[in-house]
Amino acid sequence: MGIDALRTALIDRRDFLRAAGAGFAAVMAPRAWADTLAADAVFATAFVKRDGSFGAAVLSEAGRILHTVGLPDRGHDVTFDPVSKRSVVFARQPGTFAVVFDNAGRDEPLTIASIAGRHFFGHGVFSPDGALLYATENDFDNAAGVVGIYDARSNFSRVGEFPTYGIGPHELLLLGDGRTLAIANGGIETHPDYGRAELNIATMKPSYTLVDRITGDLVEKHELPPALHQLSIRHMDRDRAGTVWFGCQYRGPPTDRPALVGRAARGKELELLEMPLDVLSALRNYIGSVAANAATGTVAVTSPEGNSLAVLDAISGRVVATRSLVEVCGLAPDGAGFMATTGAGEIVGSAGAVRSEPDYVWDNHMLRIPASA
Repeated sequence: MGIDALRTALIDRRDFLRAAGAGFAAVMAPRAWADTLAADAVFATAFVKRDGSFGAAVLSEAGRILHTVGLPDRGHDVTFDPVSKRSVVFARQPGTFAVVFDNAGRDEPLTIASIAGRHFFGHGVFSPDGALLYATENDFDNAAGVVGIYDARSNFSRVGEFPTYGIGPHELLLLGDGRTLAIANGGIETHPDYGRAELNIATMKPSYTLVDRITGDLVEKHELPPALHQLSIRHMDRDRAGTVWFGCQYRGPPTDRPALVGRAARGKELELLEMPLDVLSALRNYIGSVAANAATGTVAVTSPEGNSLAVLDAISGRVVATRSLVEVCGLAPDGAGFMATTGAGEIVGSAGAVRSEPDYVWDNHMLRIPASA
């Protein structure tokens, strides 16, 4: 099935110039700048180039590269602070760096190094006022997940941490109250001495936790049924009703077909959603990214292992569209649909148009940054 797409109204050009800054134009080719003026957002994502170098890129809605920043190794996800207009790209697990950059390339990037005994898990989020950055990290000698806290107004110095109340935290979200963090604890123990080896598959225990970012206190903790203890909760997004959608990666027998997508609401147990067997099988027990589109009331998930993208209705949970794309993973809402990127260098717009950047292998995630942010 195809994904229906309609473009939303374009923003006023003066509003975008105020949001992006006049210096944005100076670092772009004229065609790329024209694309940006005709769009309501830009997109940020990490990449690996065919020559072996690493970086993060800012893309226009037309899929053109507006700006890139080099990275010392492979990146994973990007978060954005609408107050300072800065983005942060995190190293892929078990990386020990995060890079703060200006989307327009006007300022020199700033590198954040993890402290001894910790590494990043690839995800983070800013506080509503932009003062603090929260990042999922591994206290690897104690096999415990923590959230590292960084002072964004003091060169991102590390000022503290609190537990995630689980092992192997991955993505975290800030809920609508501006205070509660939702954290996906994948349940998998790793240690950098063993690279990315998973050390506790037989005993892993994934969980979804809500934590007060001010006090570090546990608000709620939910675990999957014992029969699904190898279903690692990894990626999440919030829909327009505030429900958290999560995607999982299964570490049990490859012939099993457990549910891979679920949703969580405060005060309620986790809900795993049924999918048609052909759609579920195409996901190959691996969800690589989750994105919600508030404008359309839909949620999309991708599987680079299964070369598959699926779109669900956020109310019914029913699958409404699917698409096959080689090594698709990066995903972000775009107009009446979703933009997706692939390991084959493709950038697929919500209207289905495909732009190819053959020198680039796009990484797992993509972030939509509204021009009004």
